[in-house]
Amino acid sequence: MPAERVDPLQEAGAQRLIVLQLLRVDHDLRWSRHELERELHDISPAAIGVALERLQAQGVAHQEGEHVWASPGTRHLDALWFICI
Repeated sequence: MPAERVDPLQEAGAQRLIVLQLLRVDHDLRWSRHELERELHDISPAAIGVALERLQAQGVAHQEGEHVWASPGTRHLDALWFICI
């Protein structure tokens, strides 16, 4: 079965929303994939998967098993107010 194709605009939107979720101060640093999918319920799991792959490839986020978290560099840019939540 071929993988679901993800619209590039949906992927970009998913990346932005994932980063914002990972930087939330009212949550532990690590998120489970299930938690992300629950919070971003209007985005397909396929789009979330593609977005996570891109964020990891660019060093924005890290993933180990089912857990995802913002990289130290991403957290530093957030602390410098380059990422506005």
